[in-house]
Amino acid sequence: MPAAQPTLRTARFADLTPFEVYALCRLRVDVFVVEQQCPYPELDGRDPEPATLHLWFEEDGEVLATIRVLDDGETRAIGRVATAVPARGRGLAARLVEEGIRLCEGWPVTLGAQAHLQGWYERFGFRLSGPGYVEDGIPHVPMRHEPA
Repeated sequence: MPAAQPTLRTARFADLTPFEVYALCRLRVDVFVVEQQCPYPELDGRDPEPATLHLWFEEDGEVLATIRVLDDGETRAIGRVATAVPARGRGLAARLVEEGIRLCEGWPVTLGAQAHLQGWYERFGFRLSGPGYVEDGIPHVPMRHEPA
């Protein structure tokens, strides 16, 4: 029997189940706080905003990768791009970023990329939009994707 394919899910916070909230937050904490050793407040108050979209891939009840899309007024912002260690190398984060851009059709999209991932984001049409900076001890660069 072939392995199950990951399912792409999209929801606003109010539509998430308690299990989904837990699973999404757990993955983000595992990646950003534990793996990358960045002790920062992962829960920043933006997740429950009515316009925030949560996107993730799920397989056999497990969250494999996630991003969120924020409404920042004149722009949209993609962030919290995280993939579980066992799911890396499957292109899931790339598919989520592509879907996030698609959902932002007509809007400029910004993100704060870890500097070593600048080239990865450029393949989706993001371009450097300002000087680099350090956030939580990790070099970052601001990037922007203009609508087609």
